[in-house]
Amino acid sequence: MILEHNETDGVVTLTWNDGENRFNADSGKAWHDTLEELEQREDNFALVVTGAGKFFSNGLDLDWMSSHTDDAVNMLAGVHSLFGRMLVFPAYTVAAINGHAFAGGAMLTCAFDHRIMREDRGFWCLPEVDLGLPLTTEMFAVVTANLPLRTAQEAMLTGRRYGGSEALGNGCVEATASAEELLSAAQSVAASVAGKNRAVIARHKAMLNSTAAAACGWPVPA
Repeated sequence: MILEHNETDGVVTLTWNDGENRFNADSGKAWHDTLEELEQREDNFALVVTGAGKFFSNGLDLDWMSSHTDDAVNMLAGVHSLFGRMLVFPAYTVAAINGHAFAGGAMLTCAFDHRIMREDRGFWCLPEVDLGLPLTTEMFAVVTANLPLRTAQEAMLTGRRYGGSEALGNGCVEATASAEELLSAAQSVAASVAGKNRAVIARHKAMLNSTAAAACGWPVPA
């Protein structure tokens, strides 16, 4: 199972457990299918997403894309729309960044309402300047939705790798925690919001993020 599901006291926890947690056709479909199922719920809850092992997400599966050139365009469009979907997901979202968040993985964290990163290991990084792969318009939209402008500028132009304390100091994340406490810290933040009205949260997130979500290919109804 690509996304393992657990739920306690109104906090839904998804664990992305697929090696380096890269985006390809299978993982993209798993993400959209899971979010669609959660969106249809009528009760109040909050969402936590974490990874397994040393990776939160290592971004696009470039090997898959190079060997599936006919499908790569549609797959990338699905990743773009996932970023938009997460920006306006109708519940409070918390990313528990357990390890490396590179490229598309770092971009994904920018679509969450709150981010907590492991303090002692793992990097948050946009390495596209080193890879020779410029961000798409959609990627730029999600990166700049929640990052401070100066940090977005530095991350995009230099490919800097931010460790936990650096990520915190530069606004990539809102908090850090030890490996042992990371998930419980994220779940605690989520639990504090889990009982609040999801319809209101959804409306407010649309007000905050609808422009960026639409730029990612996920229009929000008026």
